[in-house]
Amino acid sequence: MSQLHVVATIPARSGSEAVIREALTTLVAATRDEEGCLSYDLYESAAAPGTFVTVERWSGQEALDAHMATPHVGAAFAAAADHLGGEVAIHPLAPVS
Repeated sequence: MSQLHVVATIPARSGSEAVIREALTTLVAATRDEEGCLSYDLYESAAAPGTFVTVERWSGQEALDAHMATPHVGAAFAAAADHLGGEVAIHPLAPVS
């Protein structure tokens, strides 16, 4: 089974950064305990403050699919819904070199 690397960007609406930060911090704690989660880190872009970025490593696609179906992902999306400044972009990555 091949590891899967994923980057997700989550833009906060201006003035809602703290709400998004709290929802994502809660998500990170629960996600790190998931089977198949090899690493899951949260950052805020220094170039675009208010844009949060997760850098993830999963044991495979099945683990990512299971993660997306967890209650804590649903809760994070629900908490963030009215506070997003744009679309959440999830990027599974394919190795180039």
